[in-house]
Amino acid sequence: MILTVESTLTDVFLPLFTIDWEQRKLGEMASFAKGNGYTKADLSTEGKPIILYGRLYTDYETVFSSIDTRSGQKPGSLLSKGGEVVVPASGETADEIARASVVMPDGIILGGDLNVITPNQAINPVFLAIELSSGNLHKVLASKAQGKSVVHLHNSDLQTLDVVFPSLDEQSQIGLCFEEFDALITLHQRKLFIIAYIK
Repeated sequence: MILTVESTLTDVFLPLFTIDWEQRKLGEMASFAKGNGYTKADLSTEGKPIILYGRLYTDYETVFSSIDTRSGQKPGSLLSKGGEVVVPASGETADEIARASVVMPDGIILGGDLNVITPNQAINPVFLAIELSSGNLHKVLASKAQGKSVVHLHNSDLQTLDVVFPSLDEQSQIGLCFEEFDALITLHQRKLFIIAYIK
């Protein structure tokens, strides 16, 4: 299905695009896997870099380009190939669970309670992570979270999402804008930390 979409993102940050956006089920655009076999107790000062689902809450970034947590590798571990989008499989609230990050490096252990999405060549992973974490798709994703004290999301929930996307070039430019915002936010957070530490 082809849709004409006026994007707030492109209106604000980029020249106006006139190319139609396309809508498809995420299940048609990606393959899915599940992280497994690791908890906080497995973390150590040595071994391979690892991402656990809690990292998405405590140190949220749109793109993980470097990982500072490590663990020994277990048999059957799921390792990143670069460009995977990870979404928490469990969390305390529906709103916090409906977020996504991109794992850029390869060889990263993807730990338990992570839904792992590998988009095909038509979808830029950074753009996909942004779309899952914001706007209408974020609300839809949050509405699929089930549970009371702990809420859960499954890959089967992700596969049914209607993803709206422009050309790869436009996706890349939108993704680049948000990566630059992330870097700016991180810089200001570090400055605030230094100021607070000095006081």
